[in-house]
Amino acid sequence: MLTFGIVLLIIVCVILLLLTIASFYFYRVAIYRQPKTFLVDNPDLAQGSAPDLPVQDVPWVESQPFERIEMKSGDGLLLCGFYLPAPSPTTKTVIIAHGYSGSAKLNMGPFAQMYHEEFGYNVLMPDARGHGESEGNYIGFGWHERLDYLKWIHLLIQRLGEDCEIALHGVSMGAATVVMTGGEPLPPQVKCVISDCAYTSVMDILSYQGKRMYHLPPFPIIYTTSLVCKLRAGYSFSEASSLKQIMKTKLPVYFIHGEEDTFVPTDMAHRLYAACPTYKELTMVPQAGHGISFNVDPAAYARYVEQFLVKFI
Repeated sequence: MLTFGIVLLIIVCVILLLLTIASFYFYRVAIYRQPKTFLVDNPDLAQGSAPDLPVQDVPWVESQPFERIEMKSGDGLLLCGFYLPAPSPTTKTVIIAHGYSGSAKLNMGPFAQMYHEEFGYNVLMPDARGHGESEGNYIGFGWHERLDYLKWIHLLIQRLGEDCEIALHGVSMGAATVVMTGGEPLPPQVKCVISDCAYTSVMDILSYQGKRMYHLPPFPIIYTTSLVCKLRAGYSFSEASSLKQIMKTKLPVYFIHGEEDTFVPTDMAHRLYAACPTYKELTMVPQAGHGISFNVDPAAYARYVEQFLVKFI
């Protein structure tokens, strides 16, 4: 009987050790700041590269006189953003949020160009913590970034004046970021949110991708990795929830999602839309995979976004 108990204890200890090793491994793969090589050749991403959004229109970004702005986060990180004033003086400004493992200049050029040249907006494109030129050794998946965006918003108000009008527009992780930001108490200068292919929560998206990419059930590995994330990065996967935040928003929200998106499944867009308590619109873009609704039909994308914006700005 004693021998059986010892064997059972050894088996339990080995399982716990393997689970701990696996959890730290998946934390490093998904959360820690490093090249996300596991996304290379991912069939759910049209571009087949490590950032979850295409690299595009970098020459346009480099041709523009973007001003590099620095800001300290609440936890002491140096964050960088890139500001471009409108061609003509205006009160209208957009903050554009990039996706997972990308950066503002690398991925968000088409959106910046749309707002700047077609809509006549001032543009601010921050690099999220753990990305681009910003400091940080982990990815917050929008949860810690929402607090960073509150600071970017107040920085803009101080810079542009109390009469400024601000839209928040994000794609993929950036969409989750602006949705999470929209659930916080915000100054009246923030007028609306545009969410392009946001996930419902970090728990949901990592559970989905864990099953899709590694054929792993969410329990126990995603839950134990969440515990590691809480210890190392200060947040759990379940608390980082766009779905919970959208229920608290007081802003109008425009949801955009590609009908062919298999990286962030389309049901997440429908769940977010259903949970939103304010004025809302939803456009499902035919033939669009993850993060490429703009690329499928740039003119239509711009038209839909502008038709939404003019209702509130």
